[in-house]
Amino acid sequence: MRKLIIASAAIFALTGVAACESQADKTAEVQADALEQQAAAAPTEAAETALNEKADMIEQQAGNADGGATTANTPNTSPSTANPGQ
Repeated sequence: MRKLIIASAAIFALTGVAACESQADKTAEVQADALEQQAAAAPTEAAETALNEKADMIEQQAGNADGGATTANTPNTSPSTANPGQ
């Protein structure tokens, strides 16, 4: 009986972890990664910043689609704002 309860709890926990990343999150991550690669190759700082901001916005919107569960830890990937003194 005890093993059954432990196994049930483990399955329930794994189901919760799997639900954390929705299809919208995965799609947004792919789109954001593509924009970040374009930003890395951008010819100007302004173009790089704009592409990184768009990537951040896409990730943020996907986080909001799941009730905000992932918006608090969405990183700012813009090198312009991450290292303002450089």
